[in-house]
Amino acid sequence: RSPMWLVLGVPALLLFAWALTKVDASHAGRAYAAYGAIYIVGAILWGWVVEKSPPDRWDVAGGLICLVGSALILWAPRSA
Repeated sequence: RSPMWLVLGVPALLLFAWALTKVDASHAGRAYAAYGAIYIVGAILWGWVVEKSPPDRWDVAGGLICLVGSALILWAPRSA
């Protein structure tokens, strides 16, 4: 592939690394969990758009489960 992917990929990774520095240290694990879900869904989308391999129902279901799980980790009500 063209090295032009680096023009998009490197700044995206740098932006993510910078954003993690802005998260309260006690919540960094939760932020990382959210990143995991985004990474998984991004990989599914990459396969669809770049590799021309459309996701099947299991890919879609798995991606949705990851996003719901990430939302639960991030926003579940907690005591104290």
